[in-house]
Amino acid sequence: MNLNKLLSSIEIEKIYGNTEIEIESIEFDSRKIKDNSLFVALKGNESDGHNYIDKAIKAGATAVLAEQLPEVLDESTAYIVTKDTHESLGIMASVFYGNPGSKMKLVGVTGTNGKTTTATVLYETFMELGYNVGLISTVVYKIGKKEFESTHTTPDPLSLNLLLSKMVEESCEYCFMEVSSHSIIQKRISGLCFTGGIFTNITHEHLDYHETFAEYIKAKKIFFDELPKRSFALVNSDDKNGSVMVQNTRARVFTYGLKNQSDFKVKIIEKMFDGMELLINNTEVWVKFTGGFNAYNLAAVYGTAVLLGADENEVLRILSGLNSVSGRFETIRSQNGITAIVDYAHTPDALENVISAINEIRESGQKLITVIGCGGNRDTTKRPVMAGIATENSDITILTSDNPRMEDPKSILSEMEKGVYSGSKYLIIEDRREAIKTATILANTGDVILIAGKGHEDYQIIGKEKIHFDDREEVKKIWNIE
Repeated sequence: MNLNKLLSSIEIEKIYGNTEIEIESIEFDSRKIKDNSLFVALKGNESDGHNYIDKAIKAGATAVLAEQLPEVLDESTAYIVTKDTHESLGIMASVFYGNPGSKMKLVGVTGTNGKTTTATVLYETFMELGYNVGLISTVVYKIGKKEFESTHTTPDPLSLNLLLSKMVEESCEYCFMEVSSHSIIQKRISGLCFTGGIFTNITHEHLDYHETFAEYIKAKKIFFDELPKRSFALVNSDDKNGSVMVQNTRARVFTYGLKNQSDFKVKIIEKMFDGMELLINNTEVWVKFTGGFNAYNLAAVYGTAVLLGADENEVLRILSGLNSVSGRFETIRSQNGITAIVDYAHTPDALENVISAINEIRESGQKLITVIGCGGNRDTTKRPVMAGIATENSDITILTSDNPRMEDPKSILSEMEKGVYSGSKYLIIEDRREAIKTATILANTGDVILIAGKGHEDYQIIGKEKIHFDDREEVKKIWNIE
């Protein structure tokens, strides 16, 4: 693509050199540079791309986009100065790949919890409605029925727009994607045209990155601030920050919820471990999901589908036949009647929601044994909070390891133990495999084991090594389930 065409889409402060050249690729990683590349220098948390400009040029870059230029310029290279290379990269990536986000109906889902379930169930619903659909989630990327490994909740701008362009090539009419707070702040979604945005909820998370809860809220709000007038914003009316999200949006605002008045109202009639009876806008439907948090997710799915023009009754029919999302309240039952629930809950709010759902369903005399850990090199303030929630609301809690990364697992567990509820029964078993095995030994017929934190993940990150480990596989091995 002609460099001038790319540059016409962004704000430029200065240009040095000849920009009437052809660009064959855009890269922000100097190690990926090929001949005739445009290198975009990004300032990151751990490194600054401006320090690799000369390396990129030596590798074949013929143009450089940066916020500051090196003291000595190469005469054969075009240099462009812009105020914000992160935003410029997103916009140019979209232009380079033919503005794929504008060629289908793109819906973004943001919030602390529920993003994966909401986006995935929307994908499944619209596939069942007969459309070809794309999905970008924490668990997997999908183009129609083709699956690709997920690398990030929201990919970098180049990977994201390449993925969207492949969806357009495969005639996808819709794409449902998770939009993380990191991606909003880092402007990975700049240049994309959203048909709609969904706000699930906002609770304690990612304060290692955003530093304060106010900044975390602000990050989420930016997504709705930037929605175009013709799009819709669907927000959780029961979350006190739902109205904050849409204070300055130009989009058409709609609401969903269980408690407060809303456009798409849901009521839980009955809950069981294998599903629940819901009343959605005065129509009863049985679904294979359980828990109040899933009622919210399904309300968001229903509302979005209707706003996108789907028939209400057809949507309800489809929802009644769908299964819960991988690693989200996923149940495994032993031959002697013990229920294990594997869930991705890794925030205080998500953990509390899952435990509450279990406690509302289990009967008197049925114990709840919770296995929980906290990740290393992540928000440390939630560690004692997570342990407190687990120990206060479970009969037995086992504190264990969960992706310790570069931290000492014992140190993480020590921080968790500070929040243990007074008088509760708990064990500390660092080895996650042993912790799960111990939970199954302690459980009797009718008891429930919650294994929280990892859900769909099939690995443990210990140090810099990624080792295969799947909570579901571990339970099935212990119980001899194929």
